[in-house]
Amino acid sequence: MIELSTSQERRAIGQSRRKQVRRQDHSLWQPQQRRHDPIALLEESMRGRVPSLIALKYERMAASPFGFFRGAVPVMAADLSLLPHTGIVNQICGDAHVRNLGAYAGPDGRLVFDINDFDETIRAPFEWDLKRLATSLVLAGREVGIRRGECEGAVYGLIARYRKYVDMFAKMPVIEMARYQVHRLQRITPVSTALLKAERSTPMHTLEQLTVPVMRHGEDSGKRIFVENKPLLTRLSSAQARAVLASLQEYKNNLLPERRHFFAQYKPIDVGFKVVGTGSVGLRDYLVYLEGNGRGDPLFLQIKEEPASGYAKYLEYHGPHHQGERVADGQRAMQFASDPFLGWTTIGHRQYLVRQLNDHKASIELDDLKGPGLLEYAEMCGELLARGHSRSGDACMLAGYIGSGRRFADAIMKFAEAYADQTDRDWQALLKSRHAPKTSKLASQPASKST
Repeated sequence: MIELSTSQERRAIGQSRRKQVRRQDHSLWQPQQRRHDPIALLEESMRGRVPSLIALKYERMAASPFGFFRGAVPVMAADLSLLPHTGIVNQICGDAHVRNLGAYAGPDGRLVFDINDFDETIRAPFEWDLKRLATSLVLAGREVGIRRGECEGAVYGLIARYRKYVDMFAKMPVIEMARYQVHRLQRITPVSTALLKAERSTPMHTLEQLTVPVMRHGEDSGKRIFVENKPLLTRLSSAQARAVLASLQEYKNNLLPERRHFFAQYKPIDVGFKVVGTGSVGLRDYLVYLEGNGRGDPLFLQIKEEPASGYAKYLEYHGPHHQGERVADGQRAMQFASDPFLGWTTIGHRQYLVRQLNDHKASIELDDLKGPGLLEYAEMCGELLARGHSRSGDACMLAGYIGSGRRFADAIMKFAEAYADQTDRDWQALLKSRHAPKTSKLASQPASKST
């Protein structure tokens, strides 16, 4: 039997990693280290996407520095790979930013607030998530006119809460850590706003939003189909729909047996193609509308194309070869409670994640962060990220490395401001490139969450 190190020994290992990269060195960002052109990296990431939607992705990224940041994971992944790192590895979200946390319904039907976008998830150095999330706080704060001092306070709040909770998790019994739930959600204004929206985001609400009744001879036929809003939502041809529905067999096979039984009681009604998010624009994203016990029992599945994580080329990867499975495994590793219909499938040579669409899901809007909202939200993000990293990694090593002082927080703060400035410069470069968007009717339509 393999003898595991004690918690004290693992904490000491974390502390020893300060020799690999000093905590204050996390502040470093030197643009001259770049060996890549950010616009060229974005162009490379567009390969294999739906050609007619690429201009829309650039358009959404051009809307603001924060919009650029949302779609530029390949750029930040390349930049982070140039920097020294701790080697303390756990599952990371990979695209940790202020709009990638939100509310959704857990398996027991209760509303949960947690990280909810894992397209870029992978096992990687823990600090990469913190650097991306901290930068997003600065960019989001700037976008809604929050003063620099308040943005700095939010980043310090993020790191202080993260440090506090990894230290707490390091001292907890493992099962208690795994079961830990975040409380006080209703007292945090941006979160309570998202929870209120999530309460209204029922399957029946989605039914009304995304479908219309089929009329025959001027009367409701009793059947509903997706309402088209091209190019954002398009119904598929019969042949295309058959290929999508055929993929549900592979999906069913990787569900737990009891969930397979529940899913078998739903009948597919219609299939559509939907444009989602910012980073995901141009990837294939199908919606399947199903009914269980009649028209009042709708289920909407999202079948979302998953390329390799933007970080994969910079790491020694040992995860699943199927990218949908990679995302599902990463989500389950970090989340307290995951979608009961989470799974994966394949259509042609492309790999997909399968999950419910809009089952009591809601995210924050940037305007929700005004006033005290940014600091409150940053602290909640720190707690949630600490839980996700501790569930999928080693809280003792994390706590040992970070320590109890402000060196790590000071460094992340300096990095976040420097990288936010870099993002602004990269955004300006996009606006001057050949990809600069022309005026479009879609420019005024917000980039919705993929969920």
